[in-house]
Amino acid sequence: MEEWVGGLWHRFITRAAQRSYPEAAVQLRSLERTAGILFRALGGDPGLRVTAAAEQTHGARRSWLARLAHVDETLPLAGRDEETLRLPAEIALLPERSLNRDLYLWLIAQGAALADGEAGDAGNALDARWIQTNQQASLACLAAFPGFATRYQRLVDGILALRPDPARLPADEAAAEHAIRQALRVPGSVDQLPAARRPPYPVPVWLYPVPAALDRRSANRSDQARPAAPGQRTEDARAQRRQARREDIPDGRNGLILPFRAESLLSFAEYVKVNRSHDDDPDSDPARAAQGMDQISIAQDGQDTASRVRFDLDLPAAAQDDRPLASGILLPEWDWKRQQLLPDRCSLQVLEARDATPCALPERLRMPARRLRRQLEALTPARRWLKDQPEGSELDLDACVRAYTDRLSGYTSARQGGYRSCERRERDLCCLVLADLSLSTDAWVSNEQRVIDVIQDSLWLFSEAMGATGDPFALYGFSSRRRDHIRFHRIKGFDERAGDQVRGRIGALKPGFYTRMGAPIRYATQLLARRPEAVRLLLILSDGKPNDVDHYEGRYGIEDTRMSLQAARQAGVRPFCVTIDREGEGYLPHLFGTAGYTVLRRPAELPARLPQLYAQLTA
Repeated sequence: MEEWVGGLWHRFITRAAQRSYPEAAVQLRSLERTAGILFRALGGDPGLRVTAAAEQTHGARRSWLARLAHVDETLPLAGRDEETLRLPAEIALLPERSLNRDLYLWLIAQGAALADGEAGDAGNALDARWIQTNQQASLACLAAFPGFATRYQRLVDGILALRPDPARLPADEAAAEHAIRQALRVPGSVDQLPAARRPPYPVPVWLYPVPAALDRRSANRSDQARPAAPGQRTEDARAQRRQARREDIPDGRNGLILPFRAESLLSFAEYVKVNRSHDDDPDSDPARAAQGMDQISIAQDGQDTASRVRFDLDLPAAAQDDRPLASGILLPEWDWKRQQLLPDRCSLQVLEARDATPCALPERLRMPARRLRRQLEALTPARRWLKDQPEGSELDLDACVRAYTDRLSGYTSARQGGYRSCERRERDLCCLVLADLSLSTDAWVSNEQRVIDVIQDSLWLFSEAMGATGDPFALYGFSSRRRDHIRFHRIKGFDERAGDQVRGRIGALKPGFYTRMGAPIRYATQLLARRPEAVRLLLILSDGKPNDVDHYEGRYGIEDTRMSLQAARQAGVRPFCVTIDREGEGYLPHLFGTAGYTVLRRPAELPARLPQLYAQLTA
């Protein structure tokens, strides 16, 4: 009974204290594609991606009802840094759904109006530069896009009605509130924010400081974490971002026995300071437990067993590793921060599976392979008769009859052809498939298959279906461990026949290492540039963003991959990406263009879709 009454009270007081309109809520995921397109269309940095903002403690004065209900202490504040534009995952602040959607659009325009240098100013502190930068961005947005003026005025009217009443605030906080109201009504009219004991209540139409990023070198070691077991529930908690901080790993010596006098230990329930270095009862649902945390602390444990095991996997013995075909291939890499191409930055090694046993196509794939071959047989070169030609091997009876009837009716025809010509139209194209073989492909996508299994099935079916077209093709895979250990797996070369040996190499593929994408694309471009065909297609199969342990992540990896793709296009290569990454819509348009990629929501569809995509791209 006590818990039931407590639950009723909690729901009542929380509903009364919250200032939101759930029925008018708009989610960021519903605008995911629109947000990226609008941000770039308004002149925003195409390298930035739009993502959800983390909850932050704002520290502003709250009403007594909010303090009683313990709500409104943290808010998802919009912000921008050098890599991301962060927007709230959901906006339900205003009573109309159209207003909440307009707030999203205004924040996107506000982020696009900030120059690269100004993005850092908006992310330092709530000082004069912060309020000036937001006002300047508002003025620039209204000047460049006058259509936003009416929407901005409606947003300001709705937000001012929700802000604290200056008459009920202390003098210093009231002065700051008056300044913010003036800056909202007339952007550019306030030079600085008056000092106050408490920060002002957050302004939803402005961008706020972005928490300092974690040290990515150590954070990236967890990107290639142990894959989920088959059938294990893996909830995607990335839609709700959280604030994090770096901490030192506990040393395990701060236990229950503490250096204080025994008589101060009144009772076990009153005061216990225990540092739980090792959890004997781990939470079976960590994603759900993380939802209740305002801030997550991350520490690097150098003694982690899994790290030692992964280290052994990353550096296998030479006798157990794949057979090297070529090593020491030096390739350049684009340094985004220096804005220059560093020559001979990466070292690539071409490998071939050592223990690849020749095998036949698996029985479960034979029926789909026959079906795909029948579908792609329409692409094979065939003899074609061209009618109404000025010269040819035989008369075109239809053209002759039309010419005779036109002459009898007195009509003068402009047609000059009366022959049929037979010619053979050849397909002058080739294709190279580049598959991501990083450790993340060891994750399970269903109870029966991992990502690497889906990639293997795709390569098997693709090689079988390509036999119906007669187009030359090659299959390669890639992974990396830092810039001096980039692995380029040779599965099938252009000069090889797709037989049992190639099927065995596909079956021997194993996941490992990381995803340094720029260097493999550059080397694949070199292979395609040597081909005599007029059309050269580069198909990239990936399950995530570029990533490696030596600073090759985030904007650095994205920009290097983008430059490698630009170099491929200049060399006459047409790149196209097929990915199962749910966040692909955020960065793939910047890399491949709006028509240069496809995102498969169901990874199991990849084996059947890959040959069909090839047929669409080359028809």
